[in-house]
Amino acid sequence: MSRPTLSDPAALRAAEEAVERFADELQAAGEAFDADLYDRSFADDVLWGSPYGATLAGFASLNRIHHSLMDAARDAADPDAPSRGAPPSKFEVVSVLAPAPGVAVAQIRRQATAEGAFSEMALYVLVEREGRWWLAAAQNTPIR
Repeated sequence: MSRPTLSDPAALRAAEEAVERFADELQAAGEAFDADLYDRSFADDVLWGSPYGATLAGFASLNRIHHSLMDAARDAADPDAPSRGAPPSKFEVVSVLAPAPGVAVAQIRRQATAEGAFSEMALYVLVEREGRWWLAAAQNTPIR
């Protein structure tokens, strides 16, 4: 039995560019402690899996959680101190597939910049609608 290669070479460049822009958006939002910017490209019906096993569906609930986490990180006396939110980090695109035009499946690593701080790998699914790329689903896994 032969296995198909699912990534469409003709769609890959657009998917890679969309994922790079998405990672840049996450990076800028993390540095600014801006939950609205962090969630700017999340679809209304986004599916989210936390690195701790919790799951959630829908933008409004997730955005409230991200506001709480970003506020806690921003308000910490020492921005490098551990908080309930992600520590200062560097987002890095690891790999991208384009299984169909307008669909990107990507792995993005969030590497904490402080030694010993919490880092994670996320699997993201982005979908293009009317020229705009939206996050449809994400699953975050801690890096130990």
